[in-house]
Amino acid sequence: MASLERASPRDASGRPSAGTGFHAMAWRWHFYAGLYVVPFLLMLAVTGAVMVFFTGFQTRLGPVVHVTPQAVAQPVAAQAQAVMELRSQAALLEYVAPRKADEASWFVVARDGLTEAVAVDPYTARVLHLVDKDDTVFAWAQRIHGTLLIGDVGDRLIEIAAGFGVVMIVTGLYLWWPRGGTRWAQVLVPDLRLKGRLWWRSLHGSVGFWIGAVLLVFLLTGLSWAGIWGGKFVQPWGSFPAGKWGDAFKSDATHGSLDPKGQHEVPWGLEQTPLPASGSGRGTLGVPAGQPVNLETVSTLARQLGFEGQHHIRLPQAETGVFTISADTMSGDLRQPTRDRTVHVDRFSGRVIAEVGFADYSPMAKAMAVGIAFHQGDMGLWNAALNLLFCAAVAFLCVSGIAMWWKRRPAGSGWRVVAPPAPRNLPLWKGGALVMCAVALAFPLSGAVLLAVCLLDWLVALRRPARVAS
Repeated sequence: MASLERASPRDASGRPSAGTGFHAMAWRWHFYAGLYVVPFLLMLAVTGAVMVFFTGFQTRLGPVVHVTPQAVAQPVAAQAQAVMELRSQAALLEYVAPRKADEASWFVVARDGLTEAVAVDPYTARVLHLVDKDDTVFAWAQRIHGTLLIGDVGDRLIEIAAGFGVVMIVTGLYLWWPRGGTRWAQVLVPDLRLKGRLWWRSLHGSVGFWIGAVLLVFLLTGLSWAGIWGGKFVQPWGSFPAGKWGDAFKSDATHGSLDPKGQHEVPWGLEQTPLPASGSGRGTLGVPAGQPVNLETVSTLARQLGFEGQHHIRLPQAETGVFTISADTMSGDLRQPTRDRTVHVDRFSGRVIAEVGFADYSPMAKAMAVGIAFHQGDMGLWNAALNLLFCAAVAFLCVSGIAMWWKRRPAGSGWRVVAPPAPRNLPLWKGGALVMCAVALAFPLSGAVLLAVCLLDWLVALRRPARVAS
């Protein structure tokens, strides 16, 4: 086979051009990143599509439970009583108001290690349906999507894959950027007249070029939940500052404690923010003096505060816990993240002791609120349909990448991994080093693995002279 140098343009001295050398190295990095990323990216596309389907076209608990609207609804307390009669040994965790007049109310209870959601007809206070929140298709897909069902180890493996995914995007865009007589039309529109590997290559490059920016957004918003990059670096920096709530701010529990196990329903910018505590004696007027502070009166207060349609009321679970009223895209309540709102009510006085809305978020939290809502398909049917198409495109990139590798492997190599050839010289090696350093600084976990792989590749190259194919 002809060498890369003989098949490549040369500079005035007769040596391979700098662009050619760096092109070969970018191709090699793209390949190595793909070896690790493709299985994870395929998993993320499939499980992501499952979650988007339920988010956009049903509910996270399954099909919508419909009811027949009547003139008068039963008090929320009466609906809750029907649930507690059925689950007398359970603890009531939260109430979810109906999105529309013809939909059921939902109550979430905890019992015997299970978290159950109970649908109730708001007009008759009759229990209609029960769902184990930990055993829905959505919940399973979300756990696989986030941890591979193996906890922190899975989270770290996926975080590395997401960081490598950024490397794949950068190198892929470099490889396909028009140069040397290539026209934009050849990049943006695949040539379906081609055959074999060139057909796969044209489709792979065009699809990747079209969705590269969107994939980058998805990887970054996904990384915002990761244990290291998200949990240790970005999320603490972007979280709502606790001090804004003053003396009411006494609880050791965070807003993340309101999330169901293994699921995210609290806005990203609040998850690591501590909850306020009841008993401070401060706050603005809430439940009228003389009335008991319970689910019924807090539900009435929520409507007075402007909460309409679907919203959550989480009940206090600790001695100094608070009632938390919220409506946001993370819980699937809203279609517009800019309307996110969370209100905390003192369980003793009924006063509103803390409130935060989208306008109070930090710039990072605002960006993540919008980005995560888009990522999850929470913004409406158009968003869900677009995300399903995107998941299909990502799956195609994975399949086409494997097909291209299979068709270009040397004869007789079988399933043995054969990387693209390393260039004999690399005039622009400093630029490549800067790319690796940028990845290492931005995504420490992925960067550490990337540097280790590059070191190993360098050691192998020292022992075996590179043979390059056209």
